[in-house]
Amino acid sequence: MDKTAMPGFSPCNNATLRRAARKLSRFYDDVIAPSGLKGTQYGLLYQIHVGSEPAMGTIAEEMVMDLSALGHTLKPLIRDFYVETFADKDDRRVKRVRLTPQGLAKLEETTKLWSFAQQRFEALVGQQRAADLRAMLDEVAALDYEVPPAAPSS
Repeated sequence: MDKTAMPGFSPCNNATLRRAARKLSRFYDDVIAPSGLKGTQYGLLYQIHVGSEPAMGTIAEEMVMDLSALGHTLKPLIRDFYVETFADKDDRRVKRVRLTPQGLAKLEETTKLWSFAQQRFEALVGQQRAADLRAMLDEVAALDYEVPPAAPSS
């Protein structure tokens, strides 16, 4: 394999995207650390807030997480009284989530820190490039990755 023909860190889309995501996640985590939250927890509080008491399945789908990972991320937020879960009034099998007053206050506090990280990132890459990147990544996340029947096997 000719390494000179391969620009960048890796020719693998997945490896390059994961590398960038880890670096950017570390940056956002460091900036919002004074709030006591991690970036994933902040993102979850935000999704719950904009979702108007969303069902857990809806949150998991929107965040591209499985329900067990969502439950794991929710546990400390529930423990710290930032969110609460409750049964749907029409279908008791559906579990919904809402912010508590403490959760809303924590979201507002952390949003100020997150805004600093967001502004710093956009200062480094440019506002338009940042918007283009978000749009492109939204497109990537929306693609259907179902493996076709003719996929090679090992």
